Amino acid sequence: MTALSKKSNEFWRGAKDGLPICLGYVSVSFVFGLMCVESGLPVWVAALISMTNLTSAGQFAGLSLILSAAPLVEIGITTFVINLRYMLMSLSLSQKLDEKTGTGARLALAFGITDETFVVSSLHPGILKASYMLGLITMPILGWNLGTWLGGAISEALPPQELQNAMGIALYAMFIALILPAARKSRSVCCVIILAVVMVCILKYVPVFAGISSGFRVILVTIAASAFGAWKFPHDPDGKEAGQDESQKEGAE
Repeated sequence: MTALSKKSNEFWRGAKDGLPICLGYVSVSFVFGLMCVESGLPVWVAALISMTNLTSAGQFAGLSLILSAAPLVEIGITTFVINLRYMLMSLSLSQKLDEKTGTGARLALAFGITDETFVVSSLHPGILKASYMLGLITMPILGWNLGTWLGGAISEALPPQELQNAMGIALYAMFIALILPAARKSRSVCCVIILAVVMVCILKYVPVFAGISSGFRVILVTIAASAFGAWKFPHDPDGKEAGQDESQKEGAE
């Protein structure tokens, strides 16, 4: 098999893994496009925002600030804080990415890192090939932009708030579908997920933490849960986790 053929196979394998994310993104970005047009922005502006951003919460927050005539500095800082977690995700994935991947390719791939693509790529066994990552991020990017355009194009025919409430559930359902199978197979993933959920609940509902924004909550939980996972369940060069080895031994006994 030639090198080109191997890259092609890796690309389509990544595209196949990214297809469920693509379908989930269509519904959420549909609402974004609808809200943009309902707020007075033309369809092409909504499409341009989604083409240059792949941030979901960052886009919705930015749209709200734009419509409230917030200063550019405030818009920039807010979206930066909300999207800061993607920098941490990219840093984490860089340890799994093929060492032969150049800086330009790494920067291009980082554009497509989202919560869902991060989960899929993190759970991918072995080294991450650039061609696989390209296929993985291509599908969500297409889905996000397609949904934005469709939502903007037919915005006058559907009520935005009711649609947002109904279709927004799709993203949460998709994310749960991604992490539950991994949590059932890996004790380390399960422990990290439980820790993250507990921390989010504490930061959100304990009054003393009420002043922390949602963006900062995500950042704090990501850092803490990732650090715990790296300390408690170290990853060896062969791609095996300490927790998995112990579970296999217990199952054998």
